Amino acid sequence: MARFDTNRSAEMEVFVRVVDLGGFTQAARKLRLTPSGVSKLISRLEARLGSRLINRTTRKLTLTEEGQAFYQRSLRILGEMEEAEREAASGAAPRGRLTVNCNIPFGMLHVMPLIPRFLETHPDVTLDLVLTDTLIDLMQERADVAIRVGPLRASRLVARKLGTSRMVIVGTPDYLTRFGTPKSPTDLAEHRGIGWTFPRIRGGWPFRRGDRTEEAVPPPAARASDGEIARRLALGGVGLARLALFHIGPDIEAGRLVPVLQNYNPGDREDIHAVYVGHTAPLPARVRAFIDFLAEHVRVSDPALKRAGDGKWRVVV
Repeated sequence: MARFDTNRSAEMEVFVRVVDLGGFTQAARKLRLTPSGVSKLISRLEARLGSRLINRTTRKLTLTEEGQAFYQRSLRILGEMEEAEREAASGAAPRGRLTVNCNIPFGMLHVMPLIPRFLETHPDVTLDLVLTDTLIDLMQERADVAIRVGPLRASRLVARKLGTSRMVIVGTPDYLTRFGTPKSPTDLAEHRGIGWTFPRIRGGWPFRRGDRTEEAVPPPAARASDGEIARRLALGGVGLARLALFHIGPDIEAGRLVPVLQNYNPGDREDIHAVYVGHTAPLPARVRAFIDFLAEHVRVSDPALKRAGDGKWRVVV
C-alpha cells in the first residue's frame, strides 16, 4: 500500500544532495535546512528502508553498496520526474534557466557571438553565462553545461567534442628585439615567461627533440588567471606565452605576436569539450538544445601555422 505520509521524492533529493556535495552541512546550506534536520531525514530514510546507505566518519561520508545503488536509482527517478513535469507543462520544448560555465577565451571568441541566435531560436530559455578558466564542479555549482579546453579529468560527466587547437609559443616583435629570439628550449632560461595562477596538469612547456619530448619553461615575469589575461600580457611585451592557436591566430596574422621555437613544437593539441551530467537521467530539453546548437555552429577545425614567402606567419585551416 502506498505511503502518503512520506515524501519520497524529497527524501531522494536530500540524499542525492548529501552525496553530490559530500556532507550534511554542505547539503543543508544548499537546501536551506539545518545540518541536524538533514541528518535526521537521512536516518529516517535509512530506518524506513531497513538499510544503512551512508557510512559516517568525522572526516568524510562514504556510500555503502546499498547506498550506491539507491543513489543511482534516485538520480534516474528524479531526472525522470523532472522530465515528466517539463513535458506535461511545455510539450518538451526547451525552456527554463540554462547555466553555462565556459573557458574565457573560447567563450569570448566562439560562444558569445552565438548567444543571440540561440536565444532567438529558443525564446523560453533564460541563460546564465559565466566565463572563467577555473574548473568547477558541475553538481556543486548546479551548472548545466561547462565548456572546457584541455585534458579532461576522469569523472562521471559526459563530454561532447567541439573542436581542437594546436599550442604555440609567442612573443611580441618588441620583446624579441629586447631579449632576442630563442633558438632552442635551453635558451628559455634567459627569457621571461607568462605563467598561471592555478595548477596545470602539465607544468612545463613540451618540446620535441628527435623521438623524445622534454619540458622547459622560462622564469615567470607574471602569472595570469585566464587565457585572455595571458594574451594581453604577451601583447604588452611582458614575456613569452604558450597559448592555443584558436585564441591568438588573429594576433599572429596581424604580426602582433610572433611564433618561436616552432622547430621544437611537438604538435600537441588541446581539445575543446562541452561536458554535462547526463549518464543516468534524461537530459533536459534546454541542455540538449544548447549542446546540439554548439556542435552545429562552433567552428574550431585544428588550424596550423605556415611561414609565407615574405617570412610572415599564416594561420591555415
